Amino acid sequence: MADQVTLLDFWPSMFGMRCQIALAEKGVEYEYKDEDLWNKSDLLLRMNPVHKKIPVLIHNSKPVCESLIIVEYIDETWHHKAPLLPSDPYKRARARFWADFVDKKFYNLGRKVWMTKGEEQEAGKKEFIESLKLVESELGDEPFFGGKKFGFLDISIIGYYSWFYSYETCGNFSIEAECPKLVAWAKRCMEKESVSKSLPDPQRVYGFALERKKAMGIE
Repeated sequence: MADQVTLLDFWPSMFGMRCQIALAEKGVEYEYKDEDLWNKSDLLLRMNPVHKKIPVLIHNSKPVCESLIIVEYIDETWHHKAPLLPSDPYKRARARFWADFVDKKFYNLGRKVWMTKGEEQEAGKKEFIESLKLVESELGDEPFFGGKKFGFLDISIIGYYSWFYSYETCGNFSIEAECPKLVAWAKRCMEKESVSKSLPDPQRVYGFALERKKAMGIE
């Protein structure tokens, strides 16, 4: 019997993008369901009753929640193709450390850049750039965070690239000027079909960001 795989997602979510890329890397066929986060479906509430958030991977009626956990689950379940995590325990631990760092820093600091103004925005922008530079230093001179091979940490970070234009436009700065190696890495990732087909157009993301700012009364 074939696996039944469904991904509950919301199209601008960099967390959901991770899951889409991982599934594409593994060649897994799945049903995609885009959620309205302001009117959550009964399915989402049933599958993730604790956090009530996307993404949720439903594999043969069993839900898996939290994007990094989902990516690891995908890697372990469909282990016959395109391993995502390093085989070396230390490199694996390091990839998990940086993925955790990105989740603790990028999302909230990015929101400060596009959802605030004045001094709060400037402080958020400064810390966001510092975090980007730290991650860029981990990349070093390698083509990917996994060295020569695209993998778990690349998947963990690349979804943010679709938001770079929104951050830059709202925050009036250039990520490429601050972190040229990181942007060059992102462009390499975009050459992969699994990435390019999973990331939305940055202009569309920016349109969504402007809608949210307007809804929140931030002009």
